[in-house]
Amino acid sequence: MLEGMRSIIFGNAVSVVIVLIVLFSALSGAGRGATGSARQLIRFAVDTAITVVSLMLSWKAAEVLSPMLADWLVSRNIRIPDRELDGFSQLYYTAVTGLRDFSLTRAVVIFFLVYLVIRSLLGSLSFLFGWGLFRFKRTRELGPGIASISSLMGAMLGAVTGIGRAIVFIAALFVYTALFPQTALSDYIRDSRMYEQGADRIVGPLTGDWLTNRLPVFTESVKDEMSRVLQRRYEVLDANVPEDIAQAALKVTAKAETDEEKARALYSWVGTRVRYDWSKYDLYMDQRIWKEQTPEDTFRTRTGVCIDYSRLYAVMAKSVGLDVRVVTGLGADGSGGYGPHAWNEVRLGDEGWIPLDTTWVSSGGSWFNPPNFADTHIPDNQI
Repeated sequence: MLEGMRSIIFGNAVSVVIVLIVLFSALSGAGRGATGSARQLIRFAVDTAITVVSLMLSWKAAEVLSPMLADWLVSRNIRIPDRELDGFSQLYYTAVTGLRDFSLTRAVVIFFLVYLVIRSLLGSLSFLFGWGLFRFKRTRELGPGIASISSLMGAMLGAVTGIGRAIVFIAALFVYTALFPQTALSDYIRDSRMYEQGADRIVGPLTGDWLTNRLPVFTESVKDEMSRVLQRRYEVLDANVPEDIAQAALKVTAKAETDEEKARALYSWVGTRVRYDWSKYDLYMDQRIWKEQTPEDTFRTRTGVCIDYSRLYAVMAKSVGLDVRVVTGLGADGSGGYGPHAWNEVRLGDEGWIPLDTTWVSSGGSWFNPPNFADTHIPDNQI
């Protein structure tokens, strides 16, 4: 039996941490005595209850307030101005149009703001009206026998507090394994017998299938919308299309009759006219110094890196009436790995959004919606 307990506790670092949480709380409880530990236990229980209530109220508030905020923002008829914007205006239009157009992002923002407010209010009330009720004598003022009993009771109450903290720790691990089930760390966590017992008997039954089934889907949806918010940033940055770029786009697409022909013509033009700026790439990779440039800079110098190709393509396509966006993520590096990359997607009628990569035109092959595009390009929302 002793050998079995030893394997359960010391066979996995997660189990060791769980045991130490309970042991530390018990020892602290013995030092505080019965009254101090009782106060600590009640404080922990109240704090946990406040957190749970705050989460529930915030979730409900997000469900109610999100559509109301969307309707109000739509009624304001906010449009990104077709002119050069300063830094504050860029931030404002990115945030406001993002909250208006992206439902999950809007709900998450409301949830966290409401949670902070409710949690702070309830925490203040518990501090003002709760802890003043506990006024007891210190253990050292008691006789030796009573002090020993008080320490023993304190250790017991401290252990109960420690068990509660261990459950919170297991719940946090449970959330991680639900979000990232295929990682090596998740496998290691699940190998812990103590985690397995706590997750299967306590956390799992309390949460039902919400964490294991709904939370990963919800998180992926939020990641997808956050990627779209980043794309919106480039739409705001490049809302103003300079006249020389617009005229060039019209000239390039003059003979095109369909949206696909326009998109292909611009793909070929940007891919062959712009030269990759290896000095800018090396400066960032070696010294982490980023040289920001506008589409007008790229058009004028005919040099840039992937994001510059993509932003120039986007403004040129926009100027001839195409619906286009910049996509960021990872691109294959030709050596079996992946590195940060950017490309475009353009909407073509019934085909929907199709991908293209103007940066890779010079490398050979067709990167205008080829069948193997997804094998070499991974958008941020899929990382």
